[in-house]
Amino acid sequence: MERSETTATPDESTVDDLRPEVEAHRDPSYDVDPLFVNRWSPRAMTGEPVAEADLMALFEAARWAPSSYNNQHWRFVYAARDDEAWDDFLALVNDHNQEWAADAGALVVILSKTTFDHNGAPVASHSFDAGAAWENFALEGSRRGLAVHAMGGFDHEAAADRFDLDEEYDVEVMVAVGIHDDSDDADEHPNDRKPLDEVVFEGDFTPDAD
Repeated sequence: MERSETTATPDESTVDDLRPEVEAHRDPSYDVDPLFVNRWSPRAMTGEPVAEADLMALFEAARWAPSSYNNQHWRFVYAARDDEAWDDFLALVNDHNQEWAADAGALVVILSKTTFDHNGAPVASHSFDAGAAWENFALEGSRRGLAVHAMGGFDHEAAADRFDLDEEYDVEVMVAVGIHDDSDDADEHPNDRKPLDEVVFEGDFTPDAD
């Protein structure tokens, strides 16, 4: 099969349909679906609940991620802000992140199963695969206009104790999901990314210079 020629070169992207706040801060080098570029991690949320149908759609998107042996290592444990468990989940978050996460509509803890279901053997890629599910989750949230922000600033050990986890499960991240506060007072914007030549290598790898 003859290989087709690319239709864009670096710095000549044809990506359109970028949201205004994204277009002002991001300039993709190649033609990719705007879904990828539009996704970012707002912290400003209104404190309103997230509709259950919207939240379940994020989990549905995550469900279709790839995984080793189709083991589907990810597990999502959540509390909506009107749930009895909300205060327990919020207490897991460190003080700095609580300042904004308290306005989320739901808090989610992502776990990964460290063993295969079929033989109990360790899975080297369990975190990698859970990360693929998280990306699906985040992209669907972005598509729906929700604020979806993952955070490492929480008490991993307390989360493991809260869910009575054994060594077969690792605590990966917490995620805040909410209605995005896009008012002028929010004072936040998407971050840019490193150029491809800093992260993509053909044939060999050159580590970053110290």
